[in-house]
Amino acid sequence: MPRASPESSSLPGKLARSYSEHGARSRSVLLAVSGGADSTALLVGTARVREALALRVEVVTVDHGLRAEAAREVTSVVGLAERLGLTCHVRRLELSPGAGMEARAREARYATLEVLRQERGLDFVATGHTLDDQAETLLMRLSRGTALRGARAIHARADLLLRPLLACSREDVLAFLATEEVGFVVDPMNADPSYFRTRMRQDVLPALNRAAGFSTVEHLATFARLASEDEALLDGLADGAWARLALPGGGLDAVGLRALEPPLWRRVLARLLGAAGARVDHATLERAREVVARGGVMPLSDGFLLKATGGRVRCVGPGGESPPAPLVLAGPGAQGDFGAWRFLVAAEGFPPPGVLALMLEEGTAWPLTVRSRKQGDRVRTRAGHRKVQDVMVDARVPSEERDAQPVVVDARGAPLWLPGVLPRSVEPGAASREVASRHSLWAFPPLTSERKTPPL
Repeated sequence: MPRASPESSSLPGKLARSYSEHGARSRSVLLAVSGGADSTALLVGTARVREALALRVEVVTVDHGLRAEAAREVTSVVGLAERLGLTCHVRRLELSPGAGMEARAREARYATLEVLRQERGLDFVATGHTLDDQAETLLMRLSRGTALRGARAIHARADLLLRPLLACSREDVLAFLATEEVGFVVDPMNADPSYFRTRMRQDVLPALNRAAGFSTVEHLATFARLASEDEALLDGLADGAWARLALPGGGLDAVGLRALEPPLWRRVLARLLGAAGARVDHATLERAREVVARGGVMPLSDGFLLKATGGRVRCVGPGGESPPAPLVLAGPGAQGDFGAWRFLVAAEGFPPPGVLALMLEEGTAWPLTVRSRKQGDRVRTRAGHRKVQDVMVDARVPSEERDAQPVVVDARGAPLWLPGVLPRSVEPGAASREVASRHSLWAFPPLTSERKTPPL
């Protein structure tokens, strides 16, 4: 078999650059090889550059259990790997034909590759995706409807997964294999017109090339690469916008959200919906933007609601949650939880930073109870006694969270405090003329916060 060097063959040279750019030099890689042209070129090309890169290389071939011919293809891959001096592993899956077979096969294959990578202590998995695969994927996603995120198509590196052939076209692959005098198998499934990718490869791309008068593959792949860079920048800006707009108690500031440019409000709003579990698509985001602009409530998928009221935008799950069980505090030293809140009846001393406190008056009617609001509850404020409901509305507590807001009442059932809503907390050094018991009720707010950033 003729030997080619990175200097005499463009494909090994591109492979070497890709491995180096993605941090694989002096590392280890598991090559996923099916026996087709692309993965065979990945195998042979990597074998040519492994010494120059000090790269430890192993090979795996997967039989999905869908075709009788696959056994012969596995044998040919094992034989080629052995001739190249590489360890080859064989993994067999038991997949059944039927709906979603492509997706099921892909998911099972990648899971198998990752398990083997870990078992062998290898750094990366590498697959044989090419420029043509990139162009086909981009066109498929555009035709189905996608934004810039989907236009990124196939990543050259995704965590521990490398696609070092992504700078090479299928024409490069075939020319390299011809020079190396290496044969490859042709999977009949790749010619099956029932698959969207096959129709894109055989019908759409050739028609596009004829219409343009030249090969469009490299231009399409370049667009996907630039889209990936632009998307990364916008993601970073969206992270900053989320941090600015997230409100205590959950949700986003409506005024700030409306002020964002469309590329940012779409990403921030999509994050809000996706974090709650609602389905996100372009039509939903467009309708949601109108609701955010004018205020109101909008039904989403699976019983979710988008609420834009009281200056706050939030996504509410179906049905909501039951109110927490009441917490009874019998006296000094008592403690316990009310939902996500924790309470402690403390003696002398000021609470730690971030902990709220209510100084208890002499003659406090024990036990104290922490419970949810009840109809008719009234609490003493600086402006006099007011309905608890009105206090929560004025404090902009979201309606779906009001039953989880703790209300502290004494033995007579009289509300004393709404932690985090009424300003009855004390600061170190503060004096209270009406307090003589030297005991206080400490309220530890929930540890979780809406400022925890879910992924975009």
